[in-house]
Amino acid sequence: MKNIIHHSLNYKLPLLICLLLLSGCEDFLEAEDPLGQVNSAEVFKDETTATAAVTTLYGKLRDEVLLTGKSEGLSALMGVYSDELIYYGFGGDPMDNFYQHLVLPDDMIVENLWNGSYSLIYMTNAILEGLAVSPDLDPEIKKQLRGETLFVRSLVYFYLAELFGAIPYPTGTDYEVNRSLAKQPVSIIYGNIIADLTEAQGLLGTSYISGERVRANKMVVTALLSRIYLYMEQWDLAVLQSTILIDNPNFILEPDVEEAFLKESSSAILQFKPRAEGDNAQEAQTFLFSFGPPPLVSLNSQLVENMEPNDLRREYWIGEITDGNETWYSPKKYKLKENTGTSMEYSVIFRLSEQYLIRAEALARLGNLPAAKEDLDMVRNRAGLLDSEANTQNEVLTAIQMERYHELFSEFGHRWFDIKRTGLANEILAPLKAGWKPTDVLLPIPENELLMNPSLKPQNPGY
Repeated sequence: MKNIIHHSLNYKLPLLICLLLLSGCEDFLEAEDPLGQVNSAEVFKDETTATAAVTTLYGKLRDEVLLTGKSEGLSALMGVYSDELIYYGFGGDPMDNFYQHLVLPDDMIVENLWNGSYSLIYMTNAILEGLAVSPDLDPEIKKQLRGETLFVRSLVYFYLAELFGAIPYPTGTDYEVNRSLAKQPVSIIYGNIIADLTEAQGLLGTSYISGERVRANKMVVTALLSRIYLYMEQWDLAVLQSTILIDNPNFILEPDVEEAFLKESSSAILQFKPRAEGDNAQEAQTFLFSFGPPPLVSLNSQLVENMEPNDLRREYWIGEITDGNETWYSPKKYKLKENTGTSMEYSVIFRLSEQYLIRAEALARLGNLPAAKEDLDMVRNRAGLLDSEANTQNEVLTAIQMERYHELFSEFGHRWFDIKRTGLANEILAPLKAGWKPTDVLLPIPENELLMNPSLKPQNPGY
């Protein structure tokens, strides 16, 4: 793979940021030292430039990689891959292949997910190395920036492991090492993530640096850690971490469901601020439509029909369009497609209701059904619903999964990851998608990566 990033030792941060963004189309596992010649001593010489390098990571996630609200982000991609969204675009294009479960190892979307993620991981590794050798930064600033960078790297590795299974886990910028790395099992990846997040918790404070909830602090790290413990079925630890957030008075499950996705939301733990003032969350551009059939995707009508009467989320989070013969539903959590002068909606990455549902599930798995139902009912009551009538452990767990479906739809693939981790993917998707295979629980390793690095073999099953 060609290296497009040759540059002088004298270039400083503005060019570094440009180079980092350009590197998004390259796979750093193979690129010949794409950032190695940047004068990192200059970048990490003072707080302003070092902070700019770190905040670029959030912009990368917002605009290009994994958590972007655009159609190439996980909200749309894994929505059509699961039973959450119906695809209305062109048949046979890459997104339709996701919808139909016809994904192949040379799929463009798969390659972009892989390369974009590893490009971002390279950036985090370069920043961590630069911070480590900087003699000039204030120690407290270095702690803050290191903690944030560890969080971003952990977040990207979490999604990579869930999407692809065993993956390489580079922690440095030496391309000679990275180009031949073998895959590590998910258990090892998660162990590394937990170690990094635990360190980040110790480095970061509980306050938000800018006042807005747009950069990682200790609470943001805790939100990811609680989710990972849930996925690992470490129920006690999931309860412990989620309780830290639920008990924090800075986070409130707002009584009005309409406020959950506003930038001032009291339940938001981490948000992405739009690129320009007056712009709003990109999800509105992707999901909202004013006529049918939709130009891209709609919600599966089964999701809407399964909602209980009087569920306020049906009224405020779901749009409905009809032509008199057919009806289509849109995710309407974000409502503002146009520039509003002052930004009003930020993309919400972590929010408190997920933490209630994490704790509810973990408590139910531990057999503490009264406490589990109490957390479940906090989310239900906020949505205008009565307490759950579930009684047995299986009933409570089923109710929690249904609540996750109704609460977290169109948010970064929650539905897909839930049916995957609970072993329900085959049962749910086999009747709906002719192309579905049980091995589709993992995406294929991109074909180009296997050709360039045989250590990544074998290919994931089914491909």
